[in-house]
Amino acid sequence: MKRGASSGWRGLPPLLFALPLLFLLLFYLYPLAAIIGLSFELGGGAGRLFSPAIWRVIRFTFAQALLSTLLTLLAGLPGAFIVARYDFPGKSLFLALTTLPFVLPTVVVAAAFSTLLARFDLRYTLTAILLAHLFYNEALVIRMVGSFWRTLDPRLEEAARLLGASPWRAFREVTLPLLMPAIESAALLVFIFCFTSFGVILILGGPRFATLEVEIYRQAIAFADFPSAALLSLLQIGFTLAATLLYTRLEARHARPLRLRRRERERKRPTGAVRWAVYGYLLATLGYLVMPPATLVARSFGEGLGFYRALFYNPRRSIFYVPPIEAMRNSLLFAAATMGTALVLGLLTALLLHRRRGGEWLDALFMLPLGTSAVTLGFGYLVAWGKPCCDLRGTALLIIAAHTLVALPLVVRAILPALRAIRPALREAAALLGATPLRRFLSIDLPLTWRALAVGALFAFTVSMGEFGATSLLARPERPTLPIAIYRFLAKPGASNYGQAMAMSTLLMGLSLLAFLLIERLHPPEGWLA
Repeated sequence: MKRGASSGWRGLPPLLFALPLLFLLLFYLYPLAAIIGLSFELGGGAGRLFSPAIWRVIRFTFAQALLSTLLTLLAGLPGAFIVARYDFPGKSLFLALTTLPFVLPTVVVAAAFSTLLARFDLRYTLTAILLAHLFYNEALVIRMVGSFWRTLDPRLEEAARLLGASPWRAFREVTLPLLMPAIESAALLVFIFCFTSFGVILILGGPRFATLEVEIYRQAIAFADFPSAALLSLLQIGFTLAATLLYTRLEARHARPLRLRRRERERKRPTGAVRWAVYGYLLATLGYLVMPPATLVARSFGEGLGFYRALFYNPRRSIFYVPPIEAMRNSLLFAAATMGTALVLGLLTALLLHRRRGGEWLDALFMLPLGTSAVTLGFGYLVAWGKPCCDLRGTALLIIAAHTLVALPLVVRAILPALRAIRPALREAAALLGATPLRRFLSIDLPLTWRALAVGALFAFTVSMGEFGATSLLARPERPTLPIAIYRFLAKPGASNYGQAMAMSTLLMGLSLLAFLLIERLHPPEGWLA
């Protein structure tokens, strides 16, 4: 790294840069170490681990993730081909709508499919789980594989055709081997997401189905069997870590440049029978992406504004009842605190990664929370911070810390490229004019990275509003967040409770979509600091 790249921050207090490392130590490494330590206290936990019931959970976890991945590839690869090869009206709108699932919290998606599939009597079935996972991940395959596919040089396939190969053989022997790194990376990422799925399984699977995530939750909350939960968490950590390392290796292959590569494949409009196939696929995909949220919104207005008005009242005037609007207030407060904490820690982390030579290991260290499930993280907090000497269970501190840890890698990824894009000459010129390190930071770095900071803050806000896994283990019953309130109302009988769950889901979806639109508007354009 050039000297000028870090000169803007020389003289800043070194302890500031220790804060992100201290936060990671206290709220990530220490809870994981506590889980590992507890897992060695076998007792009844070892017997539970080798029981047929637990092995059924492990088999189902792998099976549903594998089936979801295969279904997603079957549905997404045609879309990747269309995006890479063809141009069509509304293409940018189609790509924008495929981003919709990424911004919806899992509890909202599960509630939407619960409403949609209730008409077909498919709730609490494997089909419901697979369809929800397809909704979440199809766009990931379309975008990852499609963006790679359109950069492949078409002359390779054309040369095979000139040598007498059929279109299918040319694709199978030329294009497909070149696409495999991208397909493998997308498939493994989808598998990781489905393997660590929690809210979808808990709500749509019901009592019949349980993955490792759900079983950890049940062992810790329903049975208070912490040794068993710790052993299952250790398995979960091992599986996800192995899958994440494999994904990193595949991404390295994916990023390797190919020979005979052109900047962009020339795309054409589909014609003839191909046009009907292309437009049929696009309409079916858009319908599948829009129908669950639209059904959710329609169900929330089933009685006009009645379900929304009910969010403000305590019908039985019970001191144990928490009106849903209180859950909304709690979520907003947690999200605001998470946004501030994650933004400060994310900025310090980005500065630390940018100013240090050989910071690859630090970068990997701060990305580790992305490979750890939120349920495992929440259980680690119960174990690590539930001791008599420092019992913090149920406190806002742990919830904010969990939300911040989940959001921190995203905030760093939003800020770091903007810092690296600032020309070192700007900081050097300010230094020559006598500006102090703090003055250079305030007058150069912050004005040039404010868009990235705003994007990072919105990422943190959105993540906190929708976080369900860790919060379900940490929140007190009298202080639920919006996702927890949605889950509680879905589990209660009665049309009014179900309608209020739909109303809360609609509000949460609206906030998430608003944050996404702001992120799209504020996202720095490529090369804006060049």
